[in-house]
Amino acid sequence: MRQEITKTLTYLSIHLTIGFTVAYLMTGSWQIAGGIAIIEPCVNAVAFFFHERAWRFDWAGWKRDRLTSA
Repeated sequence: MRQEITKTLTYLSIHLTIGFTVAYLMTGSWQIAGGIAIIEPCVNAVAFFFHERAWRFDWAGWKRDRLTSA
């Protein structure tokens, strides 16, 4: 478990550093870059949540139900 937490924290630091650097190079503003570097992972986490839910959804059953109820 300790390795997983360490791995997660190191990945987060790499992700934030890359996000900040790219945003800074594109905008030239460290304030905007900092905001993007903080906000983007939060938005990404929400998107990932819905992505996971979509993968767990029974799409075959949904399609079958729609075809048989028409």
